[in-house]
Amino acid sequence: MNTSSRFTVAIHILTLLAHSGDEPMTSEFIAGSVNTNPVVIRRLLASLREARLVTSQVGPGGGWQLVRPPRGITLRDVYRAVEGGTLFPLHSNTPNPRCPVGGTIQSALTGHFEEAQLAMEKDLERTTIADLVQEVKTLAR
Repeated sequence: MNTSSRFTVAIHILTLLAHSGDEPMTSEFIAGSVNTNPVVIRRLLASLREARLVTSQVGPGGGWQLVRPPRGITLRDVYRAVEGGTLFPLHSNTPNPRCPVGGTIQSALTGHFEEAQLAMEKDLERTTIADLVQEVKTLAR
């Protein structure tokens, strides 16, 4: 799964859990909503658990639940939980330092990329999972 779909699917998972209230959901049920394999869902749930956004219970009646109220989870929280890296990574190989562009391009780009990341995260901070639950309910009418 690519990075942008990981983020989107993680938002879907959290919105589904919030929409269900306090009722735990299995990864199989969540996978049915997302229309993907439960293994994909479990991997994302592991990242979301590590970020302390979800928890799980085993046994009959068990499943996944939110740790925090939906209004306390922003899209920025979700992004950081499942992406964790920079929005625009630099070259994986160091460019040729003897080239007039290769020697300076990473320094030239770093500030621009950091500003873009901060702007995106600031925007994501404005929307909570509770906002999305409300929007989903409105659109479903």
